[in-house]
Amino acid sequence: MKTQSQISLPRRRFVQGLALGAAGLGLGLNARQLLASQGHTGAPTLTGDTFHLTLGGTDVNITGKTRPATTINGGIPGPTLRWKEGDTITLKVTNLLPETSSIHWHGILLPFQMDGVPGLSFDGIAPGETFTYRFTVKQSGTYWYHSHSGFQEQTGIYGAIVIDPREAATHTEARYHADRDEVILLSDWSDEDPQHIYATLKKLSHYYNFNERTVFDTLSDFRNKGVIETLKDRQMWNSMRMSQSDLADVTGYTYTYLMNGQSPANNWTCRFKPGERIRLRFINASAMTFFDIRIPGLDMTVVAMDGQPVNPVNFHECRLGVAETLDVIVAPKADQAYTLFAQSIDRSGFVRGTLTPDAALSAAVPDMDVPPPLGHTEMGMGAINHQASGHHSMGHQSMSHGAMDHDGMKMGDMKHHGTSPARPVPFAVDSNNPDLPPRDSAIEHPASEFGPGVDMRAMAPGDMLADPGIGLRDRPWKVLTYADMETLGSTPDNPIDSLQADREIVLHLTGNMDRYMWSFNGIKFADSVPLELFHHERVRITLVNDTMMTHPIHLHGLWSDLELGNGKLLRKHTVTVKPGEKLSYLVRADALGRWAYHCHLLYHMEAGMFREVRVVDGSNTPSIPDTQTQGMHDTHGKDHGGHRS
Repeated sequence: MKTQSQISLPRRRFVQGLALGAAGLGLGLNARQLLASQGHTGAPTLTGDTFHLTLGGTDVNITGKTRPATTINGGIPGPTLRWKEGDTITLKVTNLLPETSSIHWHGILLPFQMDGVPGLSFDGIAPGETFTYRFTVKQSGTYWYHSHSGFQEQTGIYGAIVIDPREAATHTEARYHADRDEVILLSDWSDEDPQHIYATLKKLSHYYNFNERTVFDTLSDFRNKGVIETLKDRQMWNSMRMSQSDLADVTGYTYTYLMNGQSPANNWTCRFKPGERIRLRFINASAMTFFDIRIPGLDMTVVAMDGQPVNPVNFHECRLGVAETLDVIVAPKADQAYTLFAQSIDRSGFVRGTLTPDAALSAAVPDMDVPPPLGHTEMGMGAINHQASGHHSMGHQSMSHGAMDHDGMKMGDMKHHGTSPARPVPFAVDSNNPDLPPRDSAIEHPASEFGPGVDMRAMAPGDMLADPGIGLRDRPWKVLTYADMETLGSTPDNPIDSLQADREIVLHLTGNMDRYMWSFNGIKFADSVPLELFHHERVRITLVNDTMMTHPIHLHGLWSDLELGNGKLLRKHTVTVKPGEKLSYLVRADALGRWAYHCHLLYHMEAGMFREVRVVDGSNTPSIPDTQTQGMHDTHGKDHGGHRS
């Protein structure tokens, strides 16, 4: 493909909170190659089986100040790509940026050479180069794509993917029916250079936290808890050098939160006809922000999570983790407007949009909640028994993971799912990999956790799948949790894949917030050894969150079947792990290659919470195809440079 000159759109197209896409401009694409229609996202929707994407730079004005951004086809967000299951897709990505770049297709099953991770999948796309991604689509649902190079995702290289099923869905019940769908892509934007944000966090990790407790909070605690208890509490937090308000590293102090590229001031708006059923495809494409989403006065019904259909559940609010997607159906019947409200987990900012039958109608915007303080649950000192408390959001029987701790056992010799006796599952042990030391328990802390990179260790992590999370536990309405959902068509007697694991890999999520160091098992990526899975094996991965932050963990190329208990599974590509939580999911290692495995908080990944996972043929010599023979480049005479992922 011939390299084009850098796209430069008029600045008036980029008014505050609005960044419209300009896909296809000047690219000379014919109708057979590309069908584009301007969608409600403000970005074009591209359909077909051949796509041309150009990575470039331009100035944008989202906050009232003009700042440089990285773009796909000139816009933020990039175009929505609409594919069809079973089609072979060709995507030609041209890099006009002055640095090596990439595109990763998040949650998509494909050959590892097409996964778009520099250093693992390929060398990256050098300046002036075009790389051709080609693969057959094996799934349907809502997904997204983004850069996997440096901080380009933070500065604008991301967009939505919608994959239509090969055939009409077999679940034709009325509760799944929608008259149309809308993409709701949430993101966070900063006028600051992300390199500066990262450098600031390394120097002063709480720099962006403006929710620190004040003397007035202390006086209030004196009245409510008493002087002695308050002072004990303060001493505990101070001795650990931690903050009770540390829910997010990067906050609304620097972020402007966006909905389909538009700020709260610009109020993204979607028109509807009363009685119409609309499928809202939520995508959390932010770099660092968990969003709590609700539509006051309008209930939602979840029908898919991470692209995979689930048994429908009605709810009023949910927390959407970074990189997760959630499909819901709404059916507004009244002739009135509704506010689509998404506030950050730390309550430092929000974004809103409007669903309305008439552009002249508007709806009230809710006040943000008071920032919730972290507590003993988040410290890993014992999960709350929400069932006993009669919490409104807990309509699902909580699973006890006590037996899964393997306490006093070398392996889990229990009835793991309550359906039939399961054979003992051995812990994965590898003397050449410090992530896999001998252990007696999943909650046991390996020696690697006792170093300068770890500032706390959870002593009593627990099952929290039915816990809505901090700030949502006392809601008077239904809050959706993982425990509420189950992948459609998967039952304990006929699961989507085996409930029995061959091995169990235990990873602790670790960090030192004061030094802004993040890792698995106290070992940052630079000092790690790749984790090896054997081709076609079924492995259980158990995660224990020893930190006080929530982490969205993403395994490329393979499904993660979250174990809900009693043989129930929730198929996902990104799993959110709350502070003090212990959870497990099953992985079928059915794709040979080198895959990324990391926290999807961008600055955590950069700081070291990253691993390479290799799926090998089971012999001593890994059978992994060569990355160069599979990639398709038009290098224009340029050599590839190495890229740190």
